[in-house]
Amino acid sequence: MPFPATDRRRAAVLGSPIAHSLSPVLHRAAYAELGLEGWTYDRFDVDEAALPGFFGELGPEWAGLSLTMPLKRAVIPLLDEISETAASVDAVNTVVLTEGGRKTGDNTDIPGMVAALRERGIEKTETAAILGAGATASSALAALARICTGEIAVYVRSEARAAEMRGWAERLDADVRIADWADAEEALRAPLVVATTPAGTTDSLAAAVPEMPATLFDVLYDPWPTTLAARWSAYGGAVVGGLDLLLHQAVLQVEQMTGRSPAPLAAMRAAGERALAG
Repeated sequence: MPFPATDRRRAAVLGSPIAHSLSPVLHRAAYAELGLEGWTYDRFDVDEAALPGFFGELGPEWAGLSLTMPLKRAVIPLLDEISETAASVDAVNTVVLTEGGRKTGDNTDIPGMVAALRERGIEKTETAAILGAGATASSALAALARICTGEIAVYVRSEARAAEMRGWAERLDADVRIADWADAEEALRAPLVVATTPAGTTDSLAAAVPEMPATLFDVLYDPWPTTLAARWSAYGGAVVGGLDLLLHQAVLQVEQMTGRSPAPLAAMRAAGERALAG
């Protein structure tokens, strides 16, 4: 049930580092649009060692938490239950607190990716490619497992990362082919390419963008556009960006934490775009 608009409720994003996070901008825009006058949303720099202590001090006024690295797995032992979606990748980015103090965890990154692609008209794809094999790649793989009917090629730098992705593939029942990062230019010919690597990692691939690229989903939003995304757009390809992902996962968080649906997508997007432009 939704809380009364005048209730004083708190929410926040936790992580380390956290100063760069756009989550407060998006959530506050949603609260303003929904008329939640008593709601606040802050950011706290919290690492794995400090997380249990932070949880121990949460009072009844807390409605929810957004979690970023390095807390998405560290939080799991502190929760009363987690959703099947979060359990599928052992990663929680959303905690909802009930008035009775119960803490439930979910992962809105996965359905957020699916929603961001759906917004651009991509409901299904025959094949896909993932650049990278870090924490975000596992969520990308889980999202693609929902919409990809064929093979998902994952381009990795090390055998350790390859082993991790094979494990996720088996767990998610996904058709995955592991490929060497040295051959990453091949990925750019896929009908859907998801870049999950840190800033600058894919810059060297920009020169290899084909003349008629399909769709690129680059999970970065700052700096934006990335070199790869800029070249992709210049060649006429469709680009889904990190702000799209952040926005759609935040929409789901707002709905879970406030009990109000639908969340104001347009107002949140406008706020995020203004913040990035500024």
